[in-house]
Amino acid sequence: MRKMSDDERRQFLSAGTRTAKLATVREDGRAHVAPIWFVRDGDDLVFTTGADTAKGRTIRRDPRVVLCVDREEPLYDYVVVEGVATVSEDPVEMLKWATMIAARYMGEDKAGAYGKRNAVPGELLVRVKPTKIIALKDIAG
Repeated sequence: MRKMSDDERRQFLSAGTRTAKLATVREDGRAHVAPIWFVRDGDDLVFTTGADTAKGRTIRRDPRVVLCVDREEPLYDYVVVEGVATVSEDPVEMLKWATMIAARYMGEDKAGAYGKRNAVPGELLVRVKPTKIIALKDIAG
């Protein structure tokens, strides 16, 4: 096992269609974890979610979040990002990022349609600024 370099971490987070597991804390203190589609913007992670989902409600109440992205085959790698989320409902920004996210997970040919579907009133654009990052490679090596 070894630490990833910053470049390795950025490449790992951008590779393929790995999902992030987003952890938030509900109002009653219970943990909430859900998979999300995301893209990187520098070291920030960007995703969309419904304003009325558990994710949307908890992030607006308490912007502290943790995301975990892992490689589930040997030798196993993972990145954990602790951070603070900011939320936007700006339709232009939401369409831009929703389309980029859709391109990553659904392909360029479907990106426009999925971007428009996910950049509508009632959706939130979420940007996570990291406060701590743990990035490990070859866990079983």
